[in-house]
Order: sequence, then C-alpha cells, then structure tokens
Amino acid sequence: MHTEHKWITTPITADLLRGALDLERTAHGVLPHRLPARARAQCADPQLAMAESQPSGVRLVFRTRATAVELDSLPTKRVYVGAPPRPGGVYDLLVDGHLADRAGVAGGNTLTIDLTTGTSDYRPGPAGTLRFAGLPDRDKDVEIWLPHNETTELVALRTDAPVRPAPDRGRKVWLHHGSSISHGSDAAGPTATWPALAASLGGVELVNLGLGGSALLDPFTARALRDTPADLISLKIGINLVNTDLMRLRAFTPAVHGFLDTIREGHPSTPLLVVSPILCPIHEDTPGPSAPDLTALSAGHLLFRAMGDPAERASGKLTLGVIRDELARIVEQRATEDPDLHYLDGRDLYGEADSAELPLPDQLHPDAATHRRIGERFAGLAFGAHGLLAGRRA
Repeated sequence: MHTEHKWITTPITADLLRGALDLERTAHGVLPHRLPARARAQCADPQLAMAESQPSGVRLVFRTRATAVELDSLPTKRVYVGAPPRPGGVYDLLVDGHLADRAGVAGGNTLTIDLTTGTSDYRPGPAGTLRFAGLPDRDKDVEIWLPHNETTELVALRTDAPVRPAPDRGRKVWLHHGSSISHGSDAAGPTATWPALAASLGGVELVNLGLGGSALLDPFTARALRDTPADLISLKIGINLVNTDLMRLRAFTPAVHGFLDTIREGHPSTPLLVVSPILCPIHEDTPGPSAPDLTALSAGHLLFRAMGDPAERASGKLTLGVIRDELARIVEQRATEDPDLHYLDGRDLYGEADSAELPLPDQLHPDAATHRRIGERFAGLAFGAHGLLAGRRA
C-alpha cells in the first residue's frame, strides 16, 4: 500500500495529544475525551456523551523531519432528518504554528438524528485515511487538529521519519468552558472556532471544554475544570440554561456560586473570567426551551424558535437578559474577596450591530465569519498586558 515511503508507525499516546482530558482504548484504536471517565460516569445524557467525545481543540502535536504523514481515523458523522447535509469533518495541519493544509476523511460511522421525535439511529462504517504530503524536509513542529464536530477514533499514525513529542514552548494554558458556540458550532474548521482563533492570537495553549448543548453548571464539569492544570480560565455561561429550560433563577444563583467555588478549590488565584451570553434575539427576553421550527425543517431549513412566554420571567424563568444581570451581580459580589475574578458582557463579543450585519443563521449559532469576529474580539479583551485574563492589576 505504501510504496513510495518507508513508513514508521507510531503509537498514539497521551504525550502526542493536547486538549484531551482522557484517552479511551477502543476496539479500533484510541478515542480522545474532553471530560474524564469519572465525570462521564455521572451523567447518561446522550447529548453530553456526543459533545464531549467530539474533539474540539484536540490535536496531535509532535516534532519530526517527516515530509509525509498519514492518519487512519474512524469518525462518527451526524445526519439530521429533513435538514440539509452537514459538511464533513475537517482536519487542519499546522507546521510550526501556521496552517499548511486542510483535508477530510471518507467513510466512518453515521448517527442519524430525528429532531422532531428525539430518536437516533447508529450505523457503523469503515475507517478512512488522511494524508498530508510535501511537508518541508526539516525538523519542525507538526499539529493535526481533529474535527471539532465529529467524534473521532484514532486508529494509526504513520510518517516517513521518526516522531517525538513536541517540547513545551512555555505558553500559558487557557482552559475554557462554554456551549456549542464555544464548541465550534458552524465554524469553518477546528482552528477556526472562536476559542482556537483567540488562542492563536493570544499566544496561549487551548484546552476547550466547550460542550454543545451541555454548558449546564454540572458539578462534574466544575470538578473537571478544578482538576485540569491551567494558567487562565474562562467560563461562558447562559445560553444552554435558557434553551434547555433547565432551572429557574432561584436555582441558578447558587449553582453559579457552587460552580465557581469548586473551580477555586483547584485554582485559588488563577485569573478567571465569567462571560455572559452573546446576543441571541430569540432568547433575549423570551425564556426557553428552544425547539426546531418544524415548518422550516419541512422545507429543508434548520431554524430554532423560543417556546417560552416573556411573562414567565415573573415566575423565575431564565432569559439571556436575566442571566447577564445576575452574572454581573454575582461577579461584582465575589470580586470583593477574589480580585482575580472578572466579568465580560457577551454582547461585547457579538451585539446588536453585529446581529444586524451577521445574523445567526439558525437563530442560535454563529457562522464562520462570526466565529472569527468573536475570536478576534475575545483575544483583544482577554489576552495581553491589559487584558481581563492578564492577572491581578493594581
């Protein structure tokens, strides 16, 4: 099969991976996870299982003189009944920190999801092979960023020269948690999600715990954040609590405090930034839950609607406006004893003017251009000498 190169197969081990908190051995190879096994055992929600196994921000990183690299992988691709086909997952190749190539893998498993009934059907498929050739013939850092939106089992890594783990370049580790927007939603590729873009611009090492549909103040997620080494931490809280209609204001406030308390057990003085939701017009003043617009879906368009009633705010139902006000109040209260805790209004990342120019295509998720705008703005506001994550300031 590999006639033009003398291939070297390197075992895929944790020292070649960044951005994953756990590595599961499977019948095919290894499966990166973004939540540890103990956390996964505490929640049987299939949405969470799907989200945390999709390797947003996870990348193979190694040092080599290889001019050709092959990766066998087994992706799980999603199909939504009645909706337009989703683009295939993308693997981004970086050489010495610069995007050098981008490709996909054919084959894989298929998960068909019916949003109208909540049912799904899983069909196994074959692994595929990704190949990058023509790399510069010199010692270099190589990164392969895995698809941010496809569960990906790694089967085999082959190169035409030896591979060794890349050295620590001394960059600060940024640990981020958020919803599908942080996970990557409709970004153009794994290095084009807003957290990946912000990390690149800020010169930091990303660990992305953006979990589509699953940023729900779960205690096991707080413990995962607590136990993960980090120099900088940010939490983007809000939209999933509204669109799942999971809790009322009475539960929300102590849940936020408890989430922050848990993180501070492991990171007592790490710069910690709480980010409220970006603008989402359907939920600014209308509670959840969110649901697919069945009329639009029957016409082949995926749109979401807010199913709550604005009058329900009086009984404690959450909207994005309610959440922003409460998060700002909580951070102001806690910051009197925690000077490394800061707040950022998400509308500073994407607000009314941005919505008029770049509306959310499905009413919930930003497109590729909006990911870039959010990433650039976050990098400017959070990183650097005067950024919100720069550490304690006099």
